[in-house]
Order: sequence, then structure tokens, then C-alpha cells
Amino acid sequence: MPATTPDTARPETDGLVFRTATVADVPALLALVESAYRGDASRAGWTTEADLLDGQRTDVEGVTAAVTHPDGVVLLVERAGELVACCQLERRGRTAYFGMFSVSPGQQGGGVGRAVLSEAARIAGQEWGAVELEMTVIEQRADLIAWYERRGFHRTGIHSPFPYGDERFGIPRRPDLRFEKLVKDLTER
Repeated sequence: MPATTPDTARPETDGLVFRTATVADVPALLALVESAYRGDASRAGWTTEADLLDGQRTDVEGVTAAVTHPDGVVLLVERAGELVACCQLERRGRTAYFGMFSVSPGQQGGGVGRAVLSEAARIAGQEWGAVELEMTVIEQRADLIAWYERRGFHRTGIHSPFPYGDERFGIPRRPDLRFEKLVKDLTER
């Protein structure tokens, strides 16, 4: 069950308005995710994967599946009516999965990402009763992993392979990509 109904906006935080995405938001979400991670536009921010991967980061089907997942929610984050960030949360028992985290390249480095992560942890812990927030990050993204570690995530040493050969997730520019699972304890205060 989503944290909010699709037409319910969350309270404003530092000029940011959080709301639950609907299928109508899929094209804007897809554009945001692609701009944050792939291609030349992504190089304006620090989360780019353009040096590791070419091609797309996700597709309409993947974003639609996240938006319509019965045990999940995709949060949209707007500032002055403009989509500036998003994230996916999915219930997995006592754990919540955190993914599709994207901040518009021009908004990176200004606290938007911290606010999104904080709201996601609040929903997972307080509203869903999750005790952990988990995610996967490309292991070679040391700067990004360090950012998550500063926000309470820890590395687990649990790895999963990158889906080589499946261009829905991009075209690797190197042969050694893999994901590492990161976990944040939501019971710590």
C-alpha cells in the first residue's frame, strides 16, 4: 500500500513538495532519471554514470512497474512546480528497498538528495515499520558509496552481477561492473 494516495501532496520541506507518482508522471520520471545518470546532460551533476555506461538507465516499462507496484511507492519531489528529484521505495518484509533515486543535475549538491533520503527513511521506518533500508550501488561508484555511508548506510560486501547483455540497463564501458548491497539501520536514532 502506498504511503499516500496518488493525489495527496506531502508537506513542504525547504521549498520541496513530496507527492506520490502516478502513471501520468512516467514520462517526466524517465526524463529525470536519464538526465541524472546518462549522457552529456548528466555531467552537469556529480551522480553521472556516463563514464561507466552508455545507453539508457531505465525504460518506460521499468518506471511504470515501480509506479504501479502494489507494495511500493515512487516519490516525486517538486520545487516551485518543477520535478527536481524522485525515489522508489518497495516493501520487502521488514526491509524497504530504496532505488531509482535521482536528482536533477542542476539541483545536485544543494541538499535535495539529503531531503529525499530522509523522507524515504521516514516513510519506510515510521509508516511501514521497516527496520532496514537497502539498496544496490555500482561498486565502482566510490564517491556515491561514500555519500551514502555519510548518511548512515554501510557496505555489506554482498555483490550481484551487472546485467551484461541487457541493454535496458545500459551498455557497459568496462567489463568489471557489479553491484554492492548497502544497508541503513532504521532503528538507530
